[in-house]
Formats: sequence, structure tokens, C-alpha cells
Amino acid sequence: MKNTFGDSLTVTLFGESHGEAIGAVLDGIAPGIKVDEAFIEKQLLLRRPAGDISTSRKEPDKFRILSGVSNGYTCGTPICITIENSDVKSEDYALFGDIARPSHADFTARQKYHGFEAKAGGGHFSGRITAAIVAAAAIVIPALNRKGIFIGTHIKRLGGVSDRDFTDFKQDISYLSDASFATLDTKAEAEMREKIIEAAREGDSIGAILETAVCGMPAGAGEPWFDTVEGKISHAVFSVPAIKAIEFGAGFGFSDMKGSIANDPFVVTNGEIRTMTNNNGGILGGIASGLPIVFRCAVKPTPTISKEQKSVDMKSMTEENITAAGRHDPCIAHRARVVIDSVTALTLADILAVRFGTDWLA
Repeated sequence: MKNTFGDSLTVTLFGESHGEAIGAVLDGIAPGIKVDEAFIEKQLLLRRPAGDISTSRKEPDKFRILSGVSNGYTCGTPICITIENSDVKSEDYALFGDIARPSHADFTARQKYHGFEAKAGGGHFSGRITAAIVAAAAIVIPALNRKGIFIGTHIKRLGGVSDRDFTDFKQDISYLSDASFATLDTKAEAEMREKIIEAAREGDSIGAILETAVCGMPAGAGEPWFDTVEGKISHAVFSVPAIKAIEFGAGFGFSDMKGSIANDPFVVTNGEIRTMTNNNGGILGGIASGLPIVFRCAVKPTPTISKEQKSVDMKSMTEENITAAGRHDPCIAHRARVVIDSVTALTLADILAVRFGTDWLA
């Protein structure tokens, strides 16, 4: 029952969707890193619901840093952050009793925790817990930025609508850092919003593809085989609820290429060894090449929908028809993008701490 991620820099999650609070413990971080509470609030705001394209659950996400920070700087000891839950309606979930909601973790949680799991709002499996990830990562992200490492995620595709590709990575990432809806093209934003609203009107939900870029990651960071940069990022990204697939660089597109097209030829540019293309997504042999790291992940449609679905009562072993009650998002992609940024930041900070030592970020 492990809820900790990382080797040198670790993050441990705790709490349940309808519990008193959720939170994270960040351990192994260097002393002397400036903690900007306004930036933590800004990142949490990007994860919060936004009008008719989101759930009606409105949590203020008031956080408290209980340890590890003094006079605005990290002490080097474990940082504990808590976020209160205030807008809970557990009675909405009492209607389901022992019925497993399709595509939720209800059935697998029952198999693992034998009925002692917190059920309301998805308990510890809820996307609500990602607020703690965002808060913890908001301490690390500015430190990465000061080292010239920047991370940004946009909604690449939703409901048949595609956003434009990254072009100027640093400029595009800067734009996304303040965008309330993460697209690089305003026309794509309007069309995607309408697709989400349309799904909500139908009592349904919709998925999406998120694309993430990292620029400034130093060449040589990462390990071969079991701790590759792709492997570590994938491990973290798959911890985010609803993520079901990931690809790096050309990804599955490699299956339609010949080597002469897929290969990234080396050149010397301004006295540095670079490649002409970046089909490998900034990673070779599991190690960062110095080029932008680019990956895409698939977000499945929110499983809670208002349409009738078939299920079973896990206690009586009878088949049942259910219609979801309560509050839910018709799409979580626009909220999940900052979560993907956050798990990516925590992963890269851990990789860099292993490579250069924990004090490197300070």
C-alpha cells in the first residue's frame, strides 16, 4: 500500500476526497529554495473547476504548510502541505451503496481493501487528491525555472478538434503558464469548449489528448534500462487518474516510418551537438539529449455520467442499472494539464537530484 513516489526527492500523498483534508509530504528537497505561496495559489487555480465545462464542486483549496519551510525558504527537512475539504456532499454517494460504478476504482478498491475503503467521492482514488500534487510541485517548479527548465502542457486534441503544435517552445510554455484553458490557438479553444458543453448537455463526458513539452533539461540526465527518463515520467503520469496511454516524440507514428525518416541526424549548431529533427522526443537510450522532451498522454472520458449504465451490487451479487448522481466534470483535460505539469516537474527534479545531488536545485 505505497503512496510515495521518487528516489532522491520523494512525494507522499494522503487523504480522501470527502475526508477532512488531503495533503502531501515532500522529502529530500534542498534547503534554501524560495517558496512562493502566491505561485502555489496560482497553480491550484489552474486545477480548479471553471464554469459550465467543470464540476459544480467548488473547493477554495486553502493550503497550509505545516513543516519544512521557514521565513519563505525550504529548510531541507520534510515539507508537509495540507488542503482542507469543505464542499463535500457524501450523501450523493450513499445512493450507490455496494454498486460498483463503471470505470471507477470501486471494484478494485473493494478487492484490495476488503470493504474498509473510503467510498464517498472515490475516496483516496479521487482526482481531488491531485490538488496536493499540484501544491507540492509548485515549490519545485520555480526552482526548475531558475535552472532554465520549463514545462508546459496543452490540450492537443479533444472531440475531433486539434490545437496547433508547439513551435517556439519557451514562448509557448510561457503562454500556457497563464492560460485558463490550455490551448495555443484561440479558435481551437472555442471549439473544444463547445464539445465539452455538448457532452454535458447529453449527460455524457469526453476525453482528450494532452501534449507536454519540457525545454532546458540538461543532456546526460537519466538512467538506462529501468530508470529511463521515459520510464520515470510514465510512472508518474500514469498515477494521474484517467490517464490511459502515453507516447514520446513520434510515438506510435514510428510504426509507419522507415529508419531514414525516423532517425534524428546530428549537427553542430552554435558550437553544440544537436539534432536536425526530434522524433525521439528529447530522449535517447533513456537519457535526456538536451532537446525538448515531448510526450502526449490520453485522458479517458470522466467515468461518472448521467446516462443509465449496467453494473453489479458487489454484496448481493445482483446485476443493477445505475444513473450517476452528484457533481462531476464532463471533461477533466483542462484541469488535468497542470497536474501533468506537476508530476513531470517532480519527476525531473528527482532525476536531476540523482544526477547532480539534492543541492543542485537550490
